[in-house]
Amino acid sequence: MTTRFGAPGTGLSRREFLAATGATGLASLAGCSAGGTNEPAATSGTPTQAQTDSPDLPYTSPPTVVNVDEQGGEVTMQTQQARHAVHPLDTMGGPVEFPRVWAFQADDNDPSVPGPILRTTEGNAMEVTLDNTDGRRPHTIHFHGVRKTWENDGVPTTTGIQVPPGETHTYEIPANVPGTHFYHCHFQTHRHIDMGMYGVYRVDPEGYEPADREYFMTIKDWDSRVPRKWAGEADFTYNSASRNPDVFTVNGKSAPRTLHPEEGSPIIVDEGDSVRIHLVNGGYMSHPMHIHNHRFQRVEKDGGTIPEAARHDMDVTNVAPAERHTIEFTADADPGIYLMHCHKVNHVMNGTFYPGGMLTGVVYRSVMDTDIFNQLMEYAGYTA
Repeated sequence: MTTRFGAPGTGLSRREFLAATGATGLASLAGCSAGGTNEPAATSGTPTQAQTDSPDLPYTSPPTVVNVDEQGGEVTMQTQQARHAVHPLDTMGGPVEFPRVWAFQADDNDPSVPGPILRTTEGNAMEVTLDNTDGRRPHTIHFHGVRKTWENDGVPTTTGIQVPPGETHTYEIPANVPGTHFYHCHFQTHRHIDMGMYGVYRVDPEGYEPADREYFMTIKDWDSRVPRKWAGEADFTYNSASRNPDVFTVNGKSAPRTLHPEEGSPIIVDEGDSVRIHLVNGGYMSHPMHIHNHRFQRVEKDGGTIPEAARHDMDVTNVAPAERHTIEFTADADPGIYLMHCHKVNHVMNGTFYPGGMLTGVVYRSVMDTDIFNQLMEYAGYTA
């Protein structure tokens, strides 16, 4: 799999990124933090509590796009306990880490939170095998949006089907509703989503025309006591009614880690690019997502195409829990670095530190060799 720099989607290749930043040669390659490993890409000098309490668990990697069509319509989703480095540095209010999450892992890829982005084409079907062989508790997978048979709905209460530890189960999921969708575990849903069991499912319509740059972004609010409780670090009775969100992420990371070109989700563009972003809310709160210095149009919502007559220019879209908004804009601003973030300002914080949290940025390739970009990379933990 080719490593792309930027949010999951059509970012830059490693060679393109290094050329844009002015880094060349083997020394630069050696200095880059490697994506797709079982260790955080960069750590502070002193191990965090999460790093010392769960030494046997792997770290999650960023979510990857899995083209299920290219795999003959089949994908295996394993369940995996892992550690999750939301922002492992001591910059900008860090470190922020979850000592234990419950992750999905597609085939032989690394476990990730959010889970892998499953992509297929309208008219095809997926066989999704939930492999809970190494699990410790029952799980299911429920897919929003698509129309499927009753037994494939992934809800144990109404179908009688769950996947106990040590077992596997295959779901038949038809790709009959084009658009961007959401999947998650539906066993004790409130708890299992809050432990990381959620992801994006994309059905491209027939004749789909991709944009110049296309990215996936899953936003989520977290009560950090929950992953700490299941690691034995927090003593409280879980009650979704008294949930206290205190960590806010984009694709599982909080700023400034969101701006890390491999571990995070910067929206990398060239001047004049058409840009399409698939936004999914995997949490329990609404998040008004605002973009700086660009105007976008919302072209899809929850798998439905918005008629052109109903579209208008905007710079904030309020994404409710489980909603999916696809937005499009042209990269026509003065080339620079522009924020994209939740406009509930307390969601753009790491604890008491501002900025942080649910914030990423639109980064023009032409400014990647500037001092300010290098400073942001230092905050994010990227060295080259």
